[in-house]
Amino acid sequence: MKQFSIFTLFILFFWINVPALQAQDRVYLDITSPGSRKINVAVPQFTNQAFPQLADRKGQDFARLLERSLDIQGIFSIITDKKHLHNQKANWNQLGADYVILGNYSSLQKAIQLELRLLDVSADRVITGKRYNGTSGQEDEILYRFTDHVVLELTGQPGIASTTLAFISDASGKKELYTSDPLGRKIRQITRHKSLVISPRFTPDGQSLSYTSFHSGNSNLYITDLHKKSRGNRVLSRQPGMNLAPAWNPDGRSMILTLSKNGSPDLYHVDRNGRILKQLTKRAGINVSPAMSPDGKRIAFVSDRSGTPQLYIMELTNGNVQRITFVGNENTEPVWSPKGDMIAYTGRINGSYQIFTIQPGPRNKPFQVTKGLGQNEQPCWAPDGNQLLFVNKNGDKSHLYLIHKNGSNKRQFFSFQGNVSAPRWTR
Repeated sequence: MKQFSIFTLFILFFWINVPALQAQDRVYLDITSPGSRKINVAVPQFTNQAFPQLADRKGQDFARLLERSLDIQGIFSIITDKKHLHNQKANWNQLGADYVILGNYSSLQKAIQLELRLLDVSADRVITGKRYNGTSGQEDEILYRFTDHVVLELTGQPGIASTTLAFISDASGKKELYTSDPLGRKIRQITRHKSLVISPRFTPDGQSLSYTSFHSGNSNLYITDLHKKSRGNRVLSRQPGMNLAPAWNPDGRSMILTLSKNGSPDLYHVDRNGRILKQLTKRAGINVSPAMSPDGKRIAFVSDRSGTPQLYIMELTNGNVQRITFVGNENTEPVWSPKGDMIAYTGRINGSYQIFTIQPGPRNKPFQVTKGLGQNEQPCWAPDGNQLLFVNKNGDKSHLYLIHKNGSNKRQFFSFQGNVSAPRWTR
C-alpha cells in the first residue's frame, strides 16, 4: 500500500463552477455488464504554468504516465496524441471522447504542484478536480492516486493504480521476492537469500509480506515489514518439513498454513507467533494451498482425497468440507475474489493449464477464462475483483499477463528481466 507523508504531500480538493453531486444523485457506469464498451478517454499533455505556450517534454511524460495508469484498469480506451496533437482545446466530441483529463503543473526546486480535472465531454462540465502539492519524486504516486479517484468517480469502485504487487523472479540467478507498482516503474528486491523463495502472501493490511525460503536448509516461513527503513525478516514458522503459503485471517492475527511436520501435508490454524492453534485436516490425502474467503469464514484448498487434486471448501466454524470442482482431473491454486463471489484456479484441460473461475458452491459449472498456447497458471485477483493476473509459460520463459474475469482483454503486464512467477496483489 502506498503511504504519503503529511509533511510532503498535501491534497487539496477544488471544484470548478460545479456543485458537488449528492451520493444519491450520482449514476455510476457499469463496466462489468455484458456488452459494455470501454470508456473513451483523452489525456493531452499537461501545461507548464511557467511557460503555457511552449511544448513541454515533462508535460507529455505526465500525460503518458496517466494514460498507462488508466489503461491497466481495463475499462478505458485511450485516444492517442496522434488524434488530439497534445491540444487541450481539441474538438473532443469529434474525436469520440467520453471524458478528457486536463492537467497543468508547476515546479520549483524540489516541489511539484499538479492540478487535474476530469471533464465530461457530452455534458460539457467538470466532474471533479484536484490540486496536489508534493515533493519532486512523488509524481508517480500523485498520478496513480488521481487515476484511482477517476475510476471511483465513474464506477463507484476504487481503481488499482495505487496498489502493490509481489512476485518471484530469477533475475538475480536465484528465485527472490520482489514488489512493484502495477506499471513496473518502482521495483524493489525484498529478499537476498540467494536461495529458493516461494509463495509470497501479503498480510491483510498490506504492510507486510510473508514468504517461504529454503536458505536455512528447511522450508521455513518468514515475514518482512515493507515500510520499515531497517527492514528485517522474522521467522513465522520453522516446523520440520513444509511451512507453506499461509492464508491470512482478515484480522491478520492468525493464518491457515500448510505443514508437513507429521509426513503428509495438512492444514493448520497457526497464530502470528507460529503457535499451532488447531489441525484442520488429517488422514485425508494431501491438503495444500489454502485460500481465505474475504469474510474469514471459509477456506478453499486443494486435496487429492478423491484420487486427483481437486478444490474443496471448508467451513471454519464447524470443519465441514465440500468438494466444488468435478470437471478435469487436476485443479489447483485456488484464490478467492475480493468480492467473495468467485474462486479462480488453475485447471488442466487438453494437456495444458488454463485459468478457470467457479462460484463457491456445490455443483456449479466452471468458466474457462484463458485459452490458447502456453501454460496459464498461478492466478491472483486484481484488488478490484474485475481482472485476473496470471503467469503465462511458453517454453522456458514465463511472464505476467492480465485478463478480465470474463476472458476478454488479455494482455501482457509489465515486463521484468528473468522468469516471473507467484504473483500476489494488494491495496
